[in-house]
Amino acid sequence: MGLGSESIWDRLWQRRGARAALLVVIVAFLAALWGEAVYRHGQFTGRTPGYNTVNETQRYLPPAPLRWFDKSAQASGVSPWAYLLGSDNLGRDVLARVVQGTRIAFHVGIVTSLIALPLGVILGCLGGYFGGRVDSMVNWLCATVASLPGLLFILAVALVVGRGLMGLYLGIGFTTWVGVCRNVRAETIKHRDRPYIQAAQVLGYSSYRILSHHILPNVAHIVLICFSLRFPAAVATEVFVSFLGIGVQNEPSWGVMINNARLRLWQGVWWEMTFVSLAIFALVMSFNVLADALRDELDPALRNSDQ
Repeated sequence: MGLGSESIWDRLWQRRGARAALLVVIVAFLAALWGEAVYRHGQFTGRTPGYNTVNETQRYLPPAPLRWFDKSAQASGVSPWAYLLGSDNLGRDVLARVVQGTRIAFHVGIVTSLIALPLGVILGCLGGYFGGRVDSMVNWLCATVASLPGLLFILAVALVVGRGLMGLYLGIGFTTWVGVCRNVRAETIKHRDRPYIQAAQVLGYSSYRILSHHILPNVAHIVLICFSLRFPAAVATEVFVSFLGIGVQNEPSWGVMINNARLRLWQGVWWEMTFVSLAIFALVMSFNVLADALRDELDPALRNSDQ
């Protein structure tokens, strides 16, 4: 994927904002991998992971940089490098829990995309290419799903399937494919009447071969842009649902952490809410910046207008 001698990733790297956003996403992904390793190790050994270990003697510890200048904190015997982002009301490490929240965020973003993107791409390609009754059916499905209150549908699925990530996966995945489908359908309609598609039809190529070898590669940029847009949207939805107490249970989702931290703001315990909010902001903003940069580089209309 490239124009001239430069690939898309080379041009993205030349953009200062996109480069910074990409670095943030890479750091978050590495943190999520580390969190997954810690989680799986706890599952394998049967021990309570460190991020869920309760320590009543080390509750409400402020972030480490603040303790370095506090003599009373230094005399407490806590290592100056322990609890870098402080501890919560049960003495649990806020940094470790933020990392686990990153793990859950990537789980939600990736798994829901694996549900929504294939569904939207398949229906969009079929409706755009075949038209007629097939297209009418696809439009009816899109209109029906789009008319449902998305959040209420997600909550209903989560309550039916059970509290936890599976309900969120299905609820978010089956309510966010409509935008992908409409974009892919519109792009497919643009390509189906072009000479290279007509030539393939004259040569007797099957519809499957035309869709998979000719249409799909030309709508791939739409899929990539949609992924970068819906990933942060899925993360934000998971945070909100978990904040309501319907999402993930017994794990430090960002929504669960915010729900717990808000009750202690009046006590001056600000660090848990602050660092969780910063993590959400950084991840969502980075994906949005990357989505804008990808759209500028991959959308032929925008690319041609700049030339």
